[in-house]
Amino acid sequence: MDESVQPKPRAGVASASDPAAAPMGGLVAGQLPEPGDDALLARIAQGDRQAFALLAGRHAPKAMKLAQRILGNAADADEVVQEALLRVWTGAKNWIPDGRARFSTWLHRVVVNLCVDRRRRPAFAGLEGIPEPPDPTPSAVNVMARQQTAKLVSQALAELPERQRLAVTLCYYEERSAADAAQILSLSVSAVESLLARARRALRARLSGVVQDTGEV
Repeated sequence: MDESVQPKPRAGVASASDPAAAPMGGLVAGQLPEPGDDALLARIAQGDRQAFALLAGRHAPKAMKLAQRILGNAADADEVVQEALLRVWTGAKNWIPDGRARFSTWLHRVVVNLCVDRRRRPAFAGLEGIPEPPDPTPSAVNVMARQQTAKLVSQALAELPERQRLAVTLCYYEERSAADAAQILSLSVSAVESLLARARRALRARLSGVVQDTGEV
């Protein structure tokens, strides 16, 4: 057999010597990985609106969920998130990627601080604060009971000292670790754990009657 004649691979079978056929780290051929947060922030600092839209789309939903948990109002939460994203746009040039601070942690810290500021403003009772009339159907009884329980839990949470309420929101509702919550609140991990312990004791005392009556807390 003439060694100068190399066998051709079968159709659909890549040659091992063909660099174009080498694996691409699990990516589909031609598909580029999405840039990381630091890379997007560098582009935003140069006025790249597409990078800003990508970063906002990546982080805004969780930021909105966090703000709504703290404020209990979708309209206020939306305003807070918009303000936080505006700060991203205007302050991206000041972001220094050092491998330690995560953008998501910084953004959540901004959202928490804006929520705290908003809660300190005088409250305005608009139409959203007016409860809807109860459903007269028999099945509405259980629904109303659950709604009442949820309302009592929300009220008990709102009556906690501010830092305890924020620690509970971050660690239990947002499922953040104590270390993440500590960074967001600018506290030590032990301080966050202490806040959580005190919050649990306070909530248990305030909701003991609800637990005995409904068993749903």
